[in-house]
Amino acid sequence: MLWKDWSLKWELTNALDFSGSEADVADVAIVVADQEAVRGEEPLICPELDRELRELTARGIYTGKPGEVALVPTLGLLPCRYALYVGAEGNRPYAAKALRDAAGALGATLLGYKIKRALVVAPAGPASAENGAGPREAAQALTEGLLLGLYRRNSRSTEGREQASLEEVSFALAADVDRLAWRDGIGAGVRNANAVCYARELTNEPANLLTPERLAQEARSLAETYGLECRIYDETEAAAEGMGGLLAVGGGSVNPPRMIVLKHRGNPDAAETIGLIGKGVTFDTGGISIKPALGMEEMISDMGGAAAVLGAMRAVGEGKPRANVVAVVPAAENMPSGSAFKPGDVVRMYGGKTVEVLNTDAEGRIVLGDGLTTAIREGATKLIDVATLTGAVMHALGDVTSGVFSNDEAYADRFVSDARRAGEYVWPMPTYPEYRRLLKSDVADLKNHGGTWAGAIAGAMFVGSFAEDLPWIHIDIGGTAWMWSDRGFESKGGTGVMVRSLLAHIEESGEGIR
Repeated sequence: MLWKDWSLKWELTNALDFSGSEADVADVAIVVADQEAVRGEEPLICPELDRELRELTARGIYTGKPGEVALVPTLGLLPCRYALYVGAEGNRPYAAKALRDAAGALGATLLGYKIKRALVVAPAGPASAENGAGPREAAQALTEGLLLGLYRRNSRSTEGREQASLEEVSFALAADVDRLAWRDGIGAGVRNANAVCYARELTNEPANLLTPERLAQEARSLAETYGLECRIYDETEAAAEGMGGLLAVGGGSVNPPRMIVLKHRGNPDAAETIGLIGKGVTFDTGGISIKPALGMEEMISDMGGAAAVLGAMRAVGEGKPRANVVAVVPAAENMPSGSAFKPGDVVRMYGGKTVEVLNTDAEGRIVLGDGLTTAIREGATKLIDVATLTGAVMHALGDVTSGVFSNDEAYADRFVSDARRAGEYVWPMPTYPEYRRLLKSDVADLKNHGGTWAGAIAGAMFVGSFAEDLPWIHIDIGGTAWMWSDRGFESKGGTGVMVRSLLAHIEESGEGIR
């Protein structure tokens, strides 16, 4: 598989006490110091270093705002080389998101100073019960943030990627902290971080190396490693099945399409099966309706939905939740050629509906239509699709929030709550029946483009037309799957967005991920 696990040693120690230490216990001691803490007089790590930090605050160099860090040499005052203060949102007791963001802000400093051993001073007191962040959630959030902040994009330059030197992380805990819960949280954090980093690695892989068949090989490796069921439909089998949407989109490329199916049967006696469908367009030129050249290199990320689904399945395979999950990835490369589908074509989809093609650059919804049908035929009773479906969603939500569309308000509300618990931003968007007229065709059941207005809604409504009245959620990550520069613990390139939300939803739907 493209991503290897983070290989770190994790330890729990007693609350910070360096008395009697003769050797360095770490390269750096890390302390969360918010705006209220640096303005007050409460002890943070040791009086002399705390005084130095507050002098930096007085000069406006460090204020304790989220994302800020201050590295202070200890000069022998502590048995470690540096004290590293990091700002956080709010103040103690911290919410899980605040802890995750704070830990994520450490990545550049830990990388730049080639830190090998870090001691993290756990914030005093439990995290806010209102935000559901007890010892387990706090440990998970800190671990996730730390590892995601250390990730840097894969590189095939002769110098390779910027590698993390970190080998060991210790958490200094107060005596009354539930250590079993903390260890459980670390395990969940490592598992989730590995899943997100795997999704990032897939998204960042160049399209000449990650073809539909190569993506299918990744799915096979996942299945073999984590005990998942796997079924791959090649172009011949897809034709025999009648997957006309997938074949149309992939017909212009020398790299034929694949329909990828993974299954986890965590509770065979249960009637419910969650269907996860991820758009897997490994490169999108726009086809005959070709995109502008400027920025087209980002289209390696047009399989960000597939990456999220495969990342989630990695954690599902590892954690073995008592829930049934079927994951489907319709994988294709959208290229212009003599065999490419064209504006004006009418395509018969896997479920039998016909689609008039007005724009070949609205291809993701076509492959997702076949993907939803595949998930239903594989036993899914409720559906969640994730896709870099539209640029239009960015006009509403920018590159910060993913759009959520659904035919079932209660189901959507549950997912939004799960995403909030996972610390990812989503926002529900309307799917009123009146929007269906945008997709009305004179020559087919649907047309694949609804015009200039409500583009994200029209795209979502098209995909939902293949849900067959099952509870369905569509997540448009067109603005959130890729970053052009570092932001918090999201490094430049693929973000792995929605992996954590999907895992939170699966955990809530079953009996948790072990």
